[in-house]
Amino acid sequence: MKPIDNSIGSEKTRPILFGQRREQLGKAMGLAARLPLSKDRAMQTKHLSSNPATGLVPRVLPPSPDVPADELAARLKSIRREMNADGFDVIVISDVKNIQYFTDFRSNSYYYNSRPFFALITAEDLMLFGGTYERAYVEWKERSFSAAYYAGYIDDAVKLIADTVRDLFKGKAPRVGVDYGEEMSGRASLFLVDALRDVSARGDLKSATATLWRVRQIKTPFEAELKRTAFAICNEAFDQTIAQARIGITEYELWRMMQAQTFLNGAESGDPFPLPVIFGKGDFTYGRPPSARRLEEGHYVWADFRATYGGYSADRNRIARAGKPKAWELETYKAVRDVTHEWCHLVRPGMTAADLYNEGNKLWGPVNVGNKFSLHTPGAIGVRIGHGSGLDLVETPALGPDDRTAIRPGMILHIEPKLERDGAVFQCEEVFYVLEGGIDFLAPLTPETLPTIR
Repeated sequence: MKPIDNSIGSEKTRPILFGQRREQLGKAMGLAARLPLSKDRAMQTKHLSSNPATGLVPRVLPPSPDVPADELAARLKSIRREMNADGFDVIVISDVKNIQYFTDFRSNSYYYNSRPFFALITAEDLMLFGGTYERAYVEWKERSFSAAYYAGYIDDAVKLIADTVRDLFKGKAPRVGVDYGEEMSGRASLFLVDALRDVSARGDLKSATATLWRVRQIKTPFEAELKRTAFAICNEAFDQTIAQARIGITEYELWRMMQAQTFLNGAESGDPFPLPVIFGKGDFTYGRPPSARRLEEGHYVWADFRATYGGYSADRNRIARAGKPKAWELETYKAVRDVTHEWCHLVRPGMTAADLYNEGNKLWGPVNVGNKFSLHTPGAIGVRIGHGSGLDLVETPALGPDDRTAIRPGMILHIEPKLERDGAVFQCEEVFYVLEGGIDFLAPLTPETLPTIR
């Protein structure tokens, strides 16, 4: 397949045309009929309120589509191949994203702690476990899986899972894996661990996360389009909100405006936290929630998105400066942006994540002088300049010096070096889909010029 031309010309930021980009990739992949957006319905707008101060504009965007049956079947075929390679007879999955990935089952009850969902994969079966009150919804339409129901709470679910494994293997002790491990936060339960050890061969329960990631790391064009839509939703929300912002606005007010616009643009959820937005002038603490702090001349706005479309997250950083930047700030912004883009274009299928980090770090070194963001200090534990993503906000591989994962076509990767210097923060996160012959950016490139708030 000829790689899609994703050139941006002068690289000036242009609004992403939801329908147009979808049509371009969709036609190339033969997927136009099943991807989520329609050119005829793309981004029609109307004002939400007669009060112009709100600046909130709803967008017409259809609900995300079901995952096609052939795509679900391909995912199941892939995990069974990897299970066989790793010696698993059964994998029990409890992470919501894993369950959604293999079943395309979406429920408002996913996040209940008392009556959680689980699923089970064998060479022959894909089975969902849920509370009895879920039966009507599960059976509401044809599904790609069978289901079993438990009355009660999590210990009752665990008993049902263990009994089901015994029944499926009829006295044989299978080799069992569970999705507890790196970058997967399965529904942790000592009851489940004990029960699965009891039915496992030699009482040996193993993590199946490496097996699962080898499948989930490779995204289809259908998945890439859901990601592209999520990024478009959030990218526009940032631009729309920054255009309405003013010196003196509070963090909390800007956060609410940006969060509201994100959902009006079509976001379907905002987990795990809708949208971090902070102001700073040399005192950035990225984990804190927005406060009553007011935007001052010289502050930097740092935002990182969490909204999803079809379950696929739009993790992307954007920044803006309050007031007119000084010459050194514009120069530094350009340097960080240029290196970030060069780093993206270093990607070649077959190289490892560590190779990508090390090659790009040669470009980053001269820019990185005096950086206060200590996570990126050479030799620091957990250092990375990017990561994979998909259904989860952050997925493997970690683009750092210690990750030997081979980069393969179909991965979605983020490059996001961050520089804190002299009270300012510079970060130009870019996201792309790895192709056989290059990369396809899934969001418009960050602006050539540092966005400002007057």
